[in-house]
Amino acid sequence: MTLEEAQKVVDQWIKTTGVRYFNELTNMAILTEEVGELARIIARKYGEQSFKEGEQDTDLAEELADVFFVLICIANQTDVNLSDALKKSLDKKTRRDKDRHLKNKKLRS
Repeated sequence: MTLEEAQKVVDQWIKTTGVRYFNELTNMAILTEEVGELARIIARKYGEQSFKEGEQDTDLAEELADVFFVLICIANQTDVNLSDALKKSLDKKTRRDKDRHLKNKKLRS
């Protein structure tokens, strides 16, 4: 699925199953909540925290998808084409960081 297709699928889901978009501020709060759930899994699976009883079955992919879903919602309701935005971001990073990471001794093992 392309980013354009994902934006269309989410828009269709929102307009049928979801009834309507939450406002931008609500979606920002939901995004923060979803990122927190993702952070909890990362901290326990890859960090030094341990899972609490009953948390072991958490699904990293599901939490990443939840974050992506809300990001798509925010993009849709603010008329942002994520494909175009990502291309621009990559171009900017390529120009800005052309040699930066290659010269970073901390990144070399």
